[in-house]
Amino acid sequence: MRSRSNSGVRLDYYQRIVHRLILAHQEPVTGLFPASNVNSHAWIRDNVYCILAVWGLSMAYKKIADQDEDRAKCYELEQSCVKLMRGLLMAMMNQKDKVERFKMTQSPYDSLHAKYSSKTGLPVVGDNEWGHLQIDAVSLYLLILAQMTASGLQIVFSLDEVSFLQNLVFYIESAYSIPDYGIWERGDKTNHGEPELNASSIGMAKAALEAMNELDLFGARGGPASVIHVLADEAHKCQAVLQSMLPRESNSKELDSGLLCVIGFPAFAVDDAQLIYNTREAILSRLQGKYGCKRFLRDGYRTPKEDPSRLYYERWELRMFENIECEWPLFYCYLILFHAFQNDKHMVQEYADKLEKIMVRSEDGTLLIPESYAVPQELVGFEYQKPGSQVREVVGRCPFLWGQSLFILGRLLQEGFLAVGELDPLNRRLGAQKKPDVVVQVVIIAEDNEIRDKLAEHDLHVQTIAEVAPIEVQPARVLSHLYTYLGRNRKLGLSGRKSRDVGILSTSKLYSLKDRIFAFTPQFVDLSRFYIASDNELMIDILKGEINFLKSAWDLLGRPLVTLVLKRIHLDQDKIPLAMIQTMRKLKSGYINGTRVMLGNLKDFLNTSAITDLSFLGSTEDGYPDRLHPDVQTYLDEHLLRSFSNRSTMNLRGGQLRPRHLRRRMSCKGAIKKTRSINVDSDNLGMEGPTPLTERRLSSIVPPPWLQANKQGHVSVFATTPEEGPSSPPQLGGDLGLRENIYPMDPQHSRSAIDRRSEFVRQQEMPKILIQRHRPDTNFADTEVEELIAMLRETENLEEQGDILQYLVDTQGLDFNTGMLEEGRVVTVRDLLKGLYEKACQQKLWGLVRHTAGMLGKRVEDLGKAVTDLLVRQKQVTVGMPPNNEHTITAPLPEVELRQLIHDAYGDDESTAMLTQELMVYLAMFIRTEPQLFHEMLRLRVGLIIQVMAKELSRTLNCGGEAASEHLLNLSPFEMKNLLYHILSGKEFAVSSVARGNLSIVSCKSSRVSKKSQIGLGDPEGEDALIATIDDRQGQWLRRRRLDGALNRVPRDFYSRVWTVLEKCQGLAIEGRVLQQSLTQEMTPGELKFALEVETALNQIPQPEYRQLVVEALMVLTLVTEHNMVPSLGGIIYVEHLVHKANQLFLEDQRKVQGDATLCCAKLKDGKEQQQAASGMLLCGGAAYICQHLYDSAPSGSYGTMTYLSRAVALVLDCVPKHGEMECAIS
Repeated sequence: MRSRSNSGVRLDYYQRIVHRLILAHQEPVTGLFPASNVNSHAWIRDNVYCILAVWGLSMAYKKIADQDEDRAKCYELEQSCVKLMRGLLMAMMNQKDKVERFKMTQSPYDSLHAKYSSKTGLPVVGDNEWGHLQIDAVSLYLLILAQMTASGLQIVFSLDEVSFLQNLVFYIESAYSIPDYGIWERGDKTNHGEPELNASSIGMAKAALEAMNELDLFGARGGPASVIHVLADEAHKCQAVLQSMLPRESNSKELDSGLLCVIGFPAFAVDDAQLIYNTREAILSRLQGKYGCKRFLRDGYRTPKEDPSRLYYERWELRMFENIECEWPLFYCYLILFHAFQNDKHMVQEYADKLEKIMVRSEDGTLLIPESYAVPQELVGFEYQKPGSQVREVVGRCPFLWGQSLFILGRLLQEGFLAVGELDPLNRRLGAQKKPDVVVQVVIIAEDNEIRDKLAEHDLHVQTIAEVAPIEVQPARVLSHLYTYLGRNRKLGLSGRKSRDVGILSTSKLYSLKDRIFAFTPQFVDLSRFYIASDNELMIDILKGEINFLKSAWDLLGRPLVTLVLKRIHLDQDKIPLAMIQTMRKLKSGYINGTRVMLGNLKDFLNTSAITDLSFLGSTEDGYPDRLHPDVQTYLDEHLLRSFSNRSTMNLRGGQLRPRHLRRRMSCKGAIKKTRSINVDSDNLGMEGPTPLTERRLSSIVPPPWLQANKQGHVSVFATTPEEGPSSPPQLGGDLGLRENIYPMDPQHSRSAIDRRSEFVRQQEMPKILIQRHRPDTNFADTEVEELIAMLRETENLEEQGDILQYLVDTQGLDFNTGMLEEGRVVTVRDLLKGLYEKACQQKLWGLVRHTAGMLGKRVEDLGKAVTDLLVRQKQVTVGMPPNNEHTITAPLPEVELRQLIHDAYGDDESTAMLTQELMVYLAMFIRTEPQLFHEMLRLRVGLIIQVMAKELSRTLNCGGEAASEHLLNLSPFEMKNLLYHILSGKEFAVSSVARGNLSIVSCKSSRVSKKSQIGLGDPEGEDALIATIDDRQGQWLRRRRLDGALNRVPRDFYSRVWTVLEKCQGLAIEGRVLQQSLTQEMTPGELKFALEVETALNQIPQPEYRQLVVEALMVLTLVTEHNMVPSLGGIIYVEHLVHKANQLFLEDQRKVQGDATLCCAKLKDGKEQQQAASGMLLCGGAAYICQHLYDSAPSGSYGTMTYLSRAVALVLDCVPKHGEMECAIS
């Protein structure tokens, strides 16, 4: 026998170690590894990591296999890998019903189990006895399965197994929105069993989705049926959420060493080199110790202070674990692999040396990796005093196979037996390298010859749908339907893909099906979806955004291809809208918003586009893989016929107008307007006054009999004219007057508000009962309805039709039979509304569109998705007008529940409820494309944002509140999105009027004087113009504070700085809510849960500008603690006292220097003035008894708010010495 080379001898040594430490424990029947000699449970995650060393060693042998025995050893090792991976596959396939249920419920109780019996592969604990939902474990399994298959192992044997794995892909594809228990099986770090979104799970899922995409599970021997398909958009959503979270792990864990497996081997899930660096640095600086890394801050697991008799921790005891958390050598193994893949030999050596010092030698001299190191009980006190100084002892398993396996991989790489590419045959490690620029291909297709000719007039030459044959163009919903057939399997009872969503990455490919080729138009142009699709400018804006998104997100072979169909419905008065022509010219030029594009015909792009094969649509289960599934066949045949047909709308016009109806028409006038609830006039923004609330409460006390069918009770809707005779309550005029007066009252700050409210309620009840008493007999009601319907036919004005229908809905309900017939069918009020809605969309009457959409109960298609997009990026959303009706959304909800919630929040105000849904969609668009707009904002309060938008319009247009909210509701969707953008970014804007009374929002880039460019709605002349410009400089700081307050924006590191203040006092009281010092015991400074506690307290403050001053006061307190001026701040600090004290100091100064405030708050009081102050109104209209002029002061400077707040702190806090020298520098 020939002597072996040195490398052969060395490999034999590793083979012995692997055999003795790892393979000796593999169960012969199932192939699984038990957790230890005393625990026979097999965890998916640990098992996959254990086998990696075996897989690595098999590939090392493959390279030097010059003798038969080496080939045999190589094969043995490979088959051990196959055995284990199949053992896990069988265990999971036994739970196939759970996979099917989980796709629908996403409930932790329906998830696959995290561990199985290593002897039988069957479940070992119940569904609710363990935190089973660990998406990272299933994802890791799929990722390694893909890598092993790509390296040449044959793990999957049958097409049924392929279907099951395809369903596992669906199981993890929504990882970005599913809270789970994560890599440490804990969820929230108090271990009370609350799952949370974990960055490590999302990163692993993203890696698995990318690795499985278009992978043939039968390796080189497979065909189209064994290929796995992943919708690229799902992987990209995981990536976007991951990028927004890192280096944070979850709400309760601000950092976690488990992220090392996401930024490096095995996942390589981050493709931004800077983010990888930041995450690694954060982990090393805060979690690394002498014996490895801590898992996360305040991790009590196996520490001497942990109470082993219970699983969970009390919230107060988390503070005890600080600085004595166990350190895990496992993470040094990850770091060695991380640097080996970066080819950084110096760092690899450094960590290898550190690791060697802390490994344990067995009796025979083998180096073992222990699970973790803890501080011994008797040394805990010393460790608290000087963290990292004490000698630690091994706790837990030794050898820890997960770590041992990674250690052996690291050694094989260090000694040159393996190249990094062999451990990563799918080349995931190259993700962070710079990619060439993407060129987006755009094809525009005309619906028919007429539109083609219209485009040709503008020198734009396109083909029609008929001319692009044999390529077929279909809307995105066809693709989403076809994808539901993916992964269906009757034998296993698996139903295929549940989500109906196909994003832009999926529609930017071509699809081949047998000998046909399909192109799909993007989802956002699907007109059947929602009214914002009928605003051409908005659609163009979204298109630009999507093209920009493709530039950054596209990573498939070939170039992305966007197909757009120009239809009749897009024409404006039979012309192609100018905005569209301009955009097409831009596309033709080759660049749009900095993205390279190519405009051309479909057939020119066949060779350069990505083409996916839809072979999964064959009837494989019936034995005819070459034939289309019969259901698919019928669907396609039907669909090709009706994909681009139009349907007619109703016609309500009838004969000539007859004068006797004129009076009746007046009775409904303004019915829509009376449902509005946006309030701008009251000076205290956000103070709705109790009006809407009491009205709704009253309507439930005395429901008029004719309203019970649909629970809409709104006194004001029935404000019919006095001419109507007895049915009109005489007091109504007075009642409306009363409502005007009640607005400015501020219930938060005046004691008598309650008495006044009850008086208001009494006055409100009177007209209600009168309405009921004077309600004439029903015959009269019937004639009235007939007259109304006759009027409806006669009027051509859509606004009037809207008012009549609103009245009919309020009195008769949506399903009332109007007595009309259309093609033999009964026409209900709902049908008439639908007709009106479609006409309003065509005529672009947006206020009416929003209102009718609300009455019809339409919902934005992507509402659920939009809310999820915001939530998963750690932003909570509230709907409703503060302070009474705000509802917070903290977890993704189904669309139906969301819509219900929004409508409950706004009561009868359909327009605002619709606007809320619309704004949520825009916010989601912005957070996807420009996440920087949302920095330092935790909650998005849509109700407040709407009020600020109306307030900004009234400021810019110089009009009253009601006019401003009308203007707001009539903005086109594009302008609405534009206005929202200006408010989010804080940019100055002006409004210019466009034809038909539509407004358009333009940015101001010009000089200071023309900040408010003359508004086109009647130019202020001469003196007025001058006043306008002076005024504008004046309200600048007030406006900034109001915007920041409404958007909940805070200074950088604000929450972690408040934590330091809280540590030094017993509590902070804000608007009646006390933040206790005990919060610092439970939460770390950078924890999201802590930030949300502070935020909730601040949100008790209804007025945005006042909230902002409270934030500034808190910042002053943080400066006091950061400069260590005093050892402790004493008891509970009432933050508002500081603000009010600062206001007093401000007014004293104003009196001394005769400043502006002497005109209002700094006046010497006489009787009348005091009366006014008592009623809760300041002369200058400042919120919460603080002078308007203080709100409008800059923060810095000798008369700045910071100066007054600092003086207030010095006066109010007992702990600050009143005499003697103190250094005081306010930066």
